[in-house]
Amino acid sequence: MSTILTIAPDALDMIVKLRDNEPGDDEFALSLAVTGVRGIQYSYELAFVPLADKGIDWILERHGDLAVILPEEDVPKLDGASLELTESGLAMNNPNVPTSPSIPGLKAELTGPLAEQVDQFLTEQINPAIAMHGGGAELVGVDGTTAYLRLYGGCQGCGMAQVTLRQGIERALLENIPELTAIVDVTDHASGENPYYHAHAH
Repeated sequence: MSTILTIAPDALDMIVKLRDNEPGDDEFALSLAVTGVRGIQYSYELAFVPLADKGIDWILERHGDLAVILPEEDVPKLDGASLELTESGLAMNNPNVPTSPSIPGLKAELTGPLAEQVDQFLTEQINPAIAMHGGGAELVGVDGTTAYLRLYGGCQGCGMAQVTLRQGIERALLENIPELTAIVDVTDHASGENPYYHAHAH
């Protein structure tokens, strides 16, 4: 039976090592689910869960010694995807992309000369610089002369770093791309799973 997912040998190695650190004698499976859409790609949640907790409508596939479980409804979104190990950790390489990335109430364009400039600047200048912190920024779209960005990865977690990171990226973009007038960070509004604000709300 062909598997939906491909896992590179070094990535599998790392996942198995991590799994072996889980406490208890239960067999743990790597659960993989699509949690939503991040820009032009799906966002995923990877977790180790006891294999016994697998839902009825979840599919189990074995990769060597590793059990991988995924929701049946995510199969079309994950078919042909591969998990690979990159310098910044595990990466999902997925040929399937969401049909139309959209943020409610935002009529932003991902095309056009300004969007291309911003995107290129993020890809070539910003992301390599912040990749070492495990983070990145992506262009969600451009509306007029306002660019909507989403920050993700390791930087989201440390509140201070995110503020500095955001200011740094905004300043760099505004200085380098004169047509831009404003940068809006949609990280927090778009994902309801942001823990930082609740943590600082008291």
